[in-house]
Amino acid sequence: MLTKAHAMLSHAAHSLANLSAADFSPFAVLAFFVFLFALEALCGYRKVPPKTIRQSYLANLGTFLLNDTLMSLMSVSSLLLLAQHYGRFGLLRFIPDPVLKTVASFVLFDLVLYLWHRANHSFDGLWMFHKVHHSDPTMNVTTAFRLHFVEVVFTTVIKAAFVLVTGVEAAVLLANEALITLLVMFHHANLNFKGERLLGGLIVVPSLHRLHHSTLRQEHDSNYGAAFSFWDRLFGSFAEKEPKTIGLEAVPGLGVLQLMRYGLICEWAAPEQPVEAAAASPQFLERMIAEAAYYRAEKRGFAPGDDRLDWLEAEKEIRSRLNQ
Repeated sequence: MLTKAHAMLSHAAHSLANLSAADFSPFAVLAFFVFLFALEALCGYRKVPPKTIRQSYLANLGTFLLNDTLMSLMSVSSLLLLAQHYGRFGLLRFIPDPVLKTVASFVLFDLVLYLWHRANHSFDGLWMFHKVHHSDPTMNVTTAFRLHFVEVVFTTVIKAAFVLVTGVEAAVLLANEALITLLVMFHHANLNFKGERLLGGLIVVPSLHRLHHSTLRQEHDSNYGAAFSFWDRLFGSFAEKEPKTIGLEAVPGLGVLQLMRYGLICEWAAPEQPVEAAAASPQFLERMIAEAAYYRAEKRGFAPGDDRLDWLEAEKEIRSRLNQ
């Protein structure tokens, strides 16, 4: 019986390898998107003003359409086809069993996405684009598609490199990507359900990813996983807490073109937001200093004994910028 079950799984894995992305993913992704969208409308967890949620929907879906159009015009997806042609000598060739190879490809793919996501928070040059994703003042299923075009291109290059190194077949990669897309939509959804914490022991659930979208840097620098939550546990970036607010401090709701422009500037604030406004609010000024102090502490590896110095240097820097 076990032999028969293994044969069935092997056949399924072989069929998956020969399945085109056009056959596998679009309808599943669309159907799941509609399902989550309807659940949010019926029983959304966090209450959001109608104006805010409408603006979020329009900006996020508009960003998705813009990115999809630009990617098609630039034919960046051909990187995956190029990787498929040269990827047959990758590491996965050492796994003869098609079932194990398919599972291994998904686990490794998710690990690469975890590391890539964490890199986007660790390096200023990458955060400049990734902050567009975090600028949504709410969090819903459409937030999954709120990405700057440059980040989309970089991510495609990372995926092409993954194919080259592992030798995973492009059909399997794209099927894995479709499954990742379903899970990413799921953990961005504005939902809360019984058994969520138990499920969160294996995969990333909405309550875990909400913290990743907190306005506080020490909270949004956590829970980087795309599919599995155990990467965060393994690499020390796991956290459980309900964030007070979501988005980026002082960044208003932005339209599609504003988001693209916002991703091309180094400043953390939106271009429409005058920095002088910070001086009018002591609480906001204190938060700016706290964020800057945390950034300094992170750069030195959180070594003990310099917390006060970090705060004083951060305060000096912020006040200097405001005076300018």
